[in-house]
Amino acid sequence: MLFIVLVLVLAALGLLIAALITANSLWAWISIGLSVAAGLLLVVDFVRRRVARRRASAVEEQAEEPAAGASTDDDEPSTPEATTVEKPADEAAPETRAAEVEDAPADQTALIPTAGELVGTAEEGEPGEESTDPADAAIVDELDVEVVVVDEHPRYHLTDCGWLADRDTIPISVKEARDLGFTPCARCTPDAHLAEAHRAKA
Repeated sequence: MLFIVLVLVLAALGLLIAALITANSLWAWISIGLSVAAGLLLVVDFVRRRVARRRASAVEEQAEEPAAGASTDDDEPSTPEATTVEKPADEAAPETRAAEVEDAPADQTALIPTAGELVGTAEEGEPGEESTDPADAAIVDELDVEVVVVDEHPRYHLTDCGWLADRDTIPISVKEARDLGFTPCARCTPDAHLAEAHRAKA
């Protein structure tokens, strides 16, 4: 299209020069006609190009919309279904026991758990529980003799128990220790010693 316009412009220019040389008005009118035709062709070409651009833009937008929708769907993470995990009874039990200890009367020794709360045998080096004779147990239950306990450990000990080493101890009567759920140490066997000492005094 532009080539045709260029040819028309050159032809109009040549005819205009010829009209000026020959003083013939016909060549001048033909030159003007060719110039107008060239201008019309330029306008038609401009309109045609503009319409083609609009159509191309519309096609690109229509092609991009589905692609954008697909990428949005891919980018949205799938929401996992909520899974309810029931806490085992033995996991919930320490929380209940801790609340019971907090609600205990203030005159009881602090940091002393209720029966069965502490599982000392799970800790490396924790002494086992003394197997107390029922007769000895009956005697010890009534004694106010002092023994010692260690915070967060389930055993009560004689003051000279070798397991205590440099651990911080809490003095407490053997009767109170048993009432609070502490059990005798198998290493220093406090129940057997205290019962024997009581019988010797009697």
